[in-house]
Amino acid sequence: MHNNRVSGGRFLAVTILNVAITIVEIIGGLLSGSLALLSDAFHNLGDSLSIVLGYFAQSIAGRPENHRRTYGYRRAEILAAMLNALFLIVVSVFLIIEAIKHLHHPEHVNGPIMLTVAIVGLLANLISAGLLQGGSHHSLNVRATYLHVLSDALSSVAVILGGLVLTFVNLPWLDPVLTIAVALYIGYEAIPIIHQTLSILMQSAPRLDYDQIKQDLLGIDGVVNVHHVHAWSIDEHRIIFSAHLNCQDMLLSQVEEVYHQAEQILETKYGICHVTIQAECLRGQDEELFDTPPDRQSICE
Repeated sequence: MHNNRVSGGRFLAVTILNVAITIVEIIGGLLSGSLALLSDAFHNLGDSLSIVLGYFAQSIAGRPENHRRTYGYRRAEILAAMLNALFLIVVSVFLIIEAIKHLHHPEHVNGPIMLTVAIVGLLANLISAGLLQGGSHHSLNVRATYLHVLSDALSSVAVILGGLVLTFVNLPWLDPVLTIAVALYIGYEAIPIIHQTLSILMQSAPRLDYDQIKQDLLGIDGVVNVHHVHAWSIDEHRIIFSAHLNCQDMLLSQVEEVYHQAEQILETKYGICHVTIQAECLRGQDEELFDTPPDRQSICE
């Protein structure tokens, strides 16, 4: 169980910082004529909404299981992570389109104003990233929010470099080129989060050595076959596993010992947190690991 959750106070502090950065960068972008600065401002505004979404998702995910949500609400964080990552992709596409327009119609940019505002934005983003960094290793939701803030910091670095150059040299194309570069990086970092969250929501099987799992379970005294295996993830940490075990004809008290050994193997060796085992004697003994029995298949259709 991972308890490295980000406190509401930290989420609030990061939100306030992002709103403040947004206001400063909008003013600075309008005064300097910098698309990179304005795009970073709107990116920060989106981040503020994403941080609020991340906080509420974390709060919902902590609710206990009940008769309507027997596995609890943990996927609220997965949904928030996916929405945040999708928003990053949308922002990236928008920035690239606007940057291309500015490449065709370049405008003068005030380098000193752009540089000053970008430095302020970078400092605020670094503080925000520091507040979220600890929880980003243990939650896709916090990681997506952290990525928003980190991408803003990178954007500020690019704007600072652009401001330094434009302070001394008039290069109208530099501002939109920096915008495109930052947008491509944001999209590149968001795609793995989308892939992982979709995989979890589609109940894709986690990466486990299923052949070795079968051999380990067959090593339990009395187990003769393993079949009808299912495995999926509730979130990025919690794996659910179910299987049917063909056992020698034995007493129910002996079957309970088989259950105990199977759970120990699956939890300690493979990190599976929730195990459901169904013991059988002859039923399904000729089936393979992932085969669905014909009678069960007809019921589900």
